[in-house]
Amino acid sequence: MPAPAVLLLAAALVPLAVPDRVRALVGVAAAPDFTEDLLWARLGEGQRAALRRDGVIGLPSAYGEPMTFTWRLVEDGRRHLLLRAPLSLPGPVRLLHGTRDADVPWETSLRLAEVIRERDVTLTLVKDGDAAQKSQAEQMLSGLG
Repeated sequence: MPAPAVLLLAAALVPLAVPDRVRALVGVAAAPDFTEDLLWARLGEGQRAALRRDGVIGLPSAYGEPMTFTWRLVEDGRRHLLLRAPLSLPGPVRLLHGTRDADVPWETSLRLAEVIRERDVTLTLVKDGDAAQKSQAEQMLSGLG
């Protein structure tokens, strides 16, 4: 299981597991439900069958080595879908997404903002921004105090 996928899933679930220990949530190109909406939905029937049969699949990556995904990750992701129902999160939520992110569509962050029940949610779209948005993310973090 690739480390980025594990971190994405864990970061999305921590506020739900220990809300008293979370003061705010910042998402940069947030990808909740990525295993279902960005991985599974994009696989062809042959790839899906191979993943079920072999338990693992390697997919090309624009960042170098192929990304490896497991059937176990897909199953676990299905048990932790966040965008299918209203979501309560402790503290303010700040979301940042580039409109040219080739990996996670900015509409994913919009969907997340829409399902969060709390009112203190800000979604910032960076026109022509891509996955490399470090300076914008640091600015958002500094504004949370």
